[in-house]
Amino acid sequence: MEFMDLLILTAYTVAGIVVVMGFTMLNTAYLTYYERKVMAHMQARLGPMHTGPHGILQPLADGIKLMFKEDIVPALADKPVFVLAPLMALVPALISFVVVPFGPPVEILGHRIPLYLADLNIGILYVLALSSMGAYGIVMAGWSSNSKYALMGGLRSASQVISYELPMGMAIISVLMLSGSLSLVSITEGQAGNWFGFIPRWNIFCQPVAFVIYMIAGIAETNRAPFDLPEAENELVAGFHVEYSGMRFAYFFMAEYANMLMVSCMAVVLFLGGWNPIIPRAMFEMVPVLGGYVGFLGDPAVWWFIIKIYAFFFMFLWLRATLPRLRYDQLMRLGWKVLLPVALANVLVTGIVRILVKG
Repeated sequence: MEFMDLLILTAYTVAGIVVVMGFTMLNTAYLTYYERKVMAHMQARLGPMHTGPHGILQPLADGIKLMFKEDIVPALADKPVFVLAPLMALVPALISFVVVPFGPPVEILGHRIPLYLADLNIGILYVLALSSMGAYGIVMAGWSSNSKYALMGGLRSASQVISYELPMGMAIISVLMLSGSLSLVSITEGQAGNWFGFIPRWNIFCQPVAFVIYMIAGIAETNRAPFDLPEAENELVAGFHVEYSGMRFAYFFMAEYANMLMVSCMAVVLFLGGWNPIIPRAMFEMVPVLGGYVGFLGDPAVWWFIIKIYAFFFMFLWLRATLPRLRYDQLMRLGWKVLLPVALANVLVTGIVRILVKG
């Protein structure tokens, strides 16, 4: 019996890895379609329309095209580093999803199966460490190409990560002071329930300043507009990946969207209640249609989590379509002279309030 339990647990674990990696890779592909469609409608145009119904097969066509494009390596490039750099950017972005709690544990065939691969008691540190590793891939890509424009993009990325990881870390510390845990599962469970019966007990209501700091730092960490200085086309002709083509270029592209998805997942877990519903379950059951929806799909915790992820991801697209790119000096000044002091002050105020409340 113990052997069978171990076998079943192993099967569930392997299935969980396949599902999480499949979810991540599929989202990485189709978030490009989502972005192109959203920005097209913001600019009063259609976006992709010809490949499949409403262009829904466009990501598949793009992937096939990149697979068959010529893989060019510059003659003076440092070839081992040049080849390793795209993997250094992509792999940390993918394996960071191991600790993301997509929903509460469920019962399957009499076994309690968690909807996350690992509940690490240092989950936050794990994610921050891997997000820092991704910057090495960009720096390696810029240096190995033997191109001054690529090198400049890699150096910009390194300085940008250093500048914005500090305020992001301070914003996360403010949340940890409230939750008292580094586990993403514990942080999510701590936001269950409602104030006054209808206001969710989410950290965003206790830490609005930390949420704004996290959002700005997350956009800068993922090199997205208006902070896309490492690949500024008008200055660096695409920056760190200017010498890459084919699937190696696609790896950088996939890493960017995987990082955006991870930043969205962390925002949902830290500030937006994780899998906890926006509308209390009792309100669902009061409406017959919604009650039937809950009965048909079971506990809709996973759906709440996914809805929140895409809602936060929409912020990336909205800002890209709205704000112009900053200058490099403006980028650095914002990080060091504005966000970092405000984040430190927020940590100080949070500590004082916690002491007063406990007292």
